[in-house]
Amino acid sequence: WKVERKEGNANGTTLLEALDSIIPPQRPTNKPLRLPLQDVYKIGGIGTVPVGRVETGTLKAGMIVTFAPANVTTEVKSVEMHHETLVEALPGDNVGFNIKNVSVKDIRRGNVAGDSKNDPPMEAGSFTAQVIVLNHPGQINAGYAPVLDCHTAHIACKFAELREKIDRRSGKKLEDNPKFVKSGDAAIVNMVPGKPMCVESFSDYPPL
Repeated sequence: WKVERKEGNANGTTLLEALDSIIPPQRPTNKPLRLPLQDVYKIGGIGTVPVGRVETGTLKAGMIVTFAPANVTTEVKSVEMHHETLVEALPGDNVGFNIKNVSVKDIRRGNVAGDSKNDPPMEAGSFTAQVIVLNHPGQINAGYAPVLDCHTAHIACKFAELREKIDRRSGKKLEDNPKFVKSGDAAIVNMVPGKPMCVESFSDYPPL
C-alpha cells in the first residue's frame, strides 16, 4: 500500500501480504510417529475411529500402530482430514483414522499412537520434570499429587522425590534434596503417574 500526503509519502505491506510471506516452519516428519488421541468415536458402518493431531512423523493407511499405555496394536485402514481421505497425514494435521478389530473401550483420550516398528510409544512408570511453582498456598513436599496435563492426558502425578532446587532463570542448582518448595521456586522432581501414562523426553518429542 501507498499513501501520499502533504507531509510526505508512506508505504508498506498489507496484513495478508505479510502473512503470505511467512516461511512455514520445518515439520518433524523425519521423527517416529506420535499422535496423542483427543477422542475415540464409534461410527456406524465404519467402526472405531480415533481422532487427534499428528505431532511428529507421518500416518498412512496400512501402517501397524501401537497405542500406549493401552498396549493395543492394530492396522490403520484409512486416514481422513475434514472428511477427505489422505494418502499421508503430516505433523500439524488433525485427523481421524479407522482401525481394525479394536473396540472403543480399548483406547481413550490421552493414549498416544505410534508406529509399532519404529520407536513405538511406551508407558512411563516415572519421569523427571523441571517444575516452576507459580502460585501455591503453603509448601509443597514429597508426596504431593497435582493433576498433570501432558499432551491430551489429564492424570494425577505424585512428586515422589524433590531432587534439586534450581534457579528458575539460569537453571543452576541451588540445593540438593530440598525438604519443600514454595511459590516462586523451580525444582527438578521425580514424578510417578497415578494411572498409566505416556510421557516422552522434551529433547526427543517436545509436544509430549
